[in-house]
Amino acid sequence: MSHRKFHAPRHGHMGFLPRKRSKKHRGQVRSWPKDDHSLPVHLTAFLGYKAGMTHILREVHRAGLKVSKREEVEAVTIIETPPVIVVGIVGYIQTVRGLRALKTIFAEHLSDECKRRFYKNWYKSKKKAFTKYSKKWQDETGKKQLDKDFNAMKKYCSIIRVIVHSQMRLLPLRQKKAHIMEVQLNGGSTADKVDWAKEHLERAVPVSSVFYQDEMIDVIGVTKGHGFKGVTNRWHTKKLPRKTHKGLRKVACIGAWHPARVGFTVARAGQKGYHHRTELNKKIYRIGKGVHIKDGKVIRNNASTNYDITQKTITPMGAFPRYGEVNNDYVMVKGCVVGAKKRVLTLRKSLLTHISRKSREPIELKFIDTTSKFGHGRFQTAQEKRAFMGPQKKDAHKILPEPLPEEA
Repeated sequence: MSHRKFHAPRHGHMGFLPRKRSKKHRGQVRSWPKDDHSLPVHLTAFLGYKAGMTHILREVHRAGLKVSKREEVEAVTIIETPPVIVVGIVGYIQTVRGLRALKTIFAEHLSDECKRRFYKNWYKSKKKAFTKYSKKWQDETGKKQLDKDFNAMKKYCSIIRVIVHSQMRLLPLRQKKAHIMEVQLNGGSTADKVDWAKEHLERAVPVSSVFYQDEMIDVIGVTKGHGFKGVTNRWHTKKLPRKTHKGLRKVACIGAWHPARVGFTVARAGQKGYHHRTELNKKIYRIGKGVHIKDGKVIRNNASTNYDITQKTITPMGAFPRYGEVNNDYVMVKGCVVGAKKRVLTLRKSLLTHISRKSREPIELKFIDTTSKFGHGRFQTAQEKRAFMGPQKKDAHKILPEPLPEEA
């Protein structure tokens, strides 16, 4: 059995141990991109919500490949990214034990969806969060203290992060409580970062100011949960023969007599899914603009291309299953991302410098599919369906019968 390592390798990756439920529902950024002072000040991460998947048609532009200049159909994920609101600034100083927060400054006005995050039971509460703090921005003593704090940040802090929250009221979700996270500012000097953050307090920051077309990004989130599972499902171990006593979806030997304990590398039943994961190198295929008004007209063409000029939005026929309509800005990334529909995802700028041809390839979409994702979709738009099907009974306006005149 000298080749057992190759003929019967172990089941499951040990790099992801322990396989337990994530502590936080939102993906936590554990590492930030390296700061480059020569660049302008910018955010390094953003919040988005997984809407669903579709497919696109594009031409491959990669020199030296056999498939170059050919058309390719690829699966893409749509992540809805309404603008985030900046509500606070945190300054950190370097110590021998790591980072230490020196000052935290919040904005004067916080929306209700942001304040909900500070309460367990919003409707029973007095809703007094930050009422006393906001008075700092109004009286002279408070303003002097705030200026002192801003100057202390500029003088002592090496890292500046802003506190941002998502806008739940713009999404087709039941949840009203916003997701809040700290996002690191990179580029420029410390004073530039503090000035940028101070200027953007209570302002919306769109996703187009954070990421750009064809960029490689990382997606951080929590995977879809599957509950408590046995070894066959959780670790994909081999099932035992049919006649096995007391069941066959088991591990036959869970270790030797000594050491007299079960090793951590042995496959056991337990939690599957709802794990925190960071997925690297997802290519942005498109940053779409939401439904907006221009010159008094409603613009709904964020799924049109230079080759397919049909006026259509990214929302497929009948909307995204288990999500709804996407009316805000969105990010289209290649392939799949972690989590169920509606799951909040953290999109982060890549930590790496990308030099490969694949990562630097320009993407030009020819066609974006908007057929129904619930069954076998045939029509790209409602107009196309009406033109093919003709007048339907459900579309006709029902003519109500006129009431009979009262006889005298």
